[in-house]
Amino acid sequence: MADDKPTLEPLLEWFEALIEGTIGQELETRALQGLIITKAEKGFIRTEFTIPSLAADVDGNWHGGAIATLMDIVGAIAIYSVLDHPAKSVDFSISYYSTAKIEKEVEINAKVLGNKGKLIQVMIEVRRKGNGDLIALAKQWMALNDFTVPTVSKL
Repeated sequence: MADDKPTLEPLLEWFEALIEGTIGQELETRALQGLIITKAEKGFIRTEFTIPSLAADVDGNWHGGAIATLMDIVGAIAIYSVLDHPAKSVDFSISYYSTAKIEKEVEINAKVLGNKGKLIQVMIEVRRKGNGDLIALAKQWMALNDFTVPTVSKL
C-alpha cells in the first residue's frame, strides 16, 4: 500500500507558507497567524489555534468573520488533500454555538464528507481545546475550478 505522506507534503509546505505569511494575502495571513497543523491525511486536517487579539470583536470575543475565514481556509485544505486540485466555494454555511475569548486555545477539524464528481463537501468544526465545547460548525461545498455556473438571464 502506498504511503499518503509524500503526496501531502507539497500541500502541507504550501499551507505552512500561508500560515507564516510568506505567500497569500494579508487577510489569510492574519486569520491563520499562529495556526498549528497537528494531523493531516487525505480528507482530514486537524489544527490548533490560539486566538490572537487582532481577531477580537469589541467585547474581546473571537470575531465571527475571523472564524469564518479560518474555517474556509482549513476546509479548502482538506478538500485539496483529496482532489490535489484547486476548488471554489459554491456554498458555505456556518452555525455559531458559543463564543471564545482571545488567547484561548481551540481545535479546528475539517473532514471531507462526500465527493459528487465536480462537487465535494467538507465539514469544519471549531471546538474549545480541553473540554471540546462546540464553538462553530460549518458545511461547505466546493467545485473544481473547471466547473462553470450557468449565466443568469438579464431579462
